[in-house]
Amino acid sequence: MAEIILEAQPRTEFGKGAARRTRRAGLVPAVLHPHGADPIHVALPTHDTFLALRHVNAILTIKQGTKKTLTIAREVQRNALTDALEHVDLQVVRAGEKIEAAVPLHLEGEPASGIALLDMQELRVRAEATHIPQSITVVVEGLNDGDTLRISDLTLPEGTEALDDPDTVVVAVSVPREVEEAPAEEGEAEAGEEAAAQDE
Repeated sequence: MAEIILEAQPRTEFGKGAARRTRRAGLVPAVLHPHGADPIHVALPTHDTFLALRHVNAILTIKQGTKKTLTIAREVQRNALTDALEHVDLQVVRAGEKIEAAVPLHLEGEPASGIALLDMQELRVRAEATHIPQSITVVVEGLNDGDTLRISDLTLPEGTEALDDPDTVVVAVSVPREVEEAPAEEGEAEAGEEAAAQDE
């Protein structure tokens, strides 16, 4: 993925009123959290930040003058009605540093029989900050009814380590069972008998 650079402006005003003014100016309030240092309050261009955050676990380069800082989104607050960005928390990372992240799982292929259903939507992993996978592929091609895949069965990118229990089921294949329905004639007969009993 190409480097994503966001130009940051220093933020010295705080509180709800200041946040509203920042958003009206086309910026979103953000906080950078460095290792062992005080948080850095900045404002980022709303549109560019919105587009950048569409990439899962993307490394964002925050530019302040000539200084560039590598970060990854840790918490994103959005408006419940409009989905507009309201606040972003970014964790400062270093190249080569290993961090934990949640990576979406993606099904690939078709089972030989049955339907493949994901039991978990994402996998917790540890990987280098600049090499966190965007997704992890779960291949279900050729699986049959009753087959399962566990975390230990997944092929992870080099340098990526799963943090969840290796025996956890990721996907299960099953054939939908048809629900047996009573014949319509029987249902009508029973209704007729109940009506006759009530008349008596």
